[in-house]
Amino acid sequence: MTNLALFDLDHTLIPLDSDYEWGQFLSRTGAVDREAFAKRNAEFFAQYQNGTLDPQEYLEFALGTLAQFPRSQLDAWHREFMDEVIHPVLLPSARDLLKKHQDAGDLVAIVTATNRFVTAPIAQALNVEHLLAAEPELKPDGNLTGKLVGIPTSGAGKIAHTNAWLAARGLTLKDFERSYFYSDSQADIPLLSIVTHPIATNPNALLTAHAKAQGWTIINLFND
Repeated sequence: MTNLALFDLDHTLIPLDSDYEWGQFLSRTGAVDREAFAKRNAEFFAQYQNGTLDPQEYLEFALGTLAQFPRSQLDAWHREFMDEVIHPVLLPSARDLLKKHQDAGDLVAIVTATNRFVTAPIAQALNVEHLLAAEPELKPDGNLTGKLVGIPTSGAGKIAHTNAWLAARGLTLKDFERSYFYSDSQADIPLLSIVTHPIATNPNALLTAHAKAQGWTIINLFND
């Protein structure tokens, strides 16, 4: 059996928060009211940084914003977003780490609290096939309803989504001799705590302190 390598995305494989930057991008393009949206986006980002974010509330805000626009327009904007914001920060250090696991034959997945619309093109750009992300509800025509399918992929929700994904493949965490999870945030301590090899990656202060207390490996792929 191959090993399992799970990765958070924002501030772990890329040196920014893709959800926050997507909101900033929409503000810059004039797609949303610049002042009101930027203020609300900044409030949510501050809550995320200090560990008080309600993921359900935030996803309702983020997905509700997406639902205001036809999918064709969203996809066009996202291509611009990738070119302007994401591609410049896909760094060799992150690509090399992913490739090391892929070359070893490990089962690799990104597990992120950010929604699939924002993150699927990023996972593709990183050459990662498997993505576990917050799932937007879609209409039959592919447009977004503004609602979330299932539970958020954050905190303990990452465990639930990981277990469900593995179960669909006829697997459990215990089937892997080694299971890795790379993350920057204390919000991911639940999933970090159940893999055999938790790796604090570009960790914030709270995760750094916890990782040191637990004797976890700490690495830095970039300075952000």
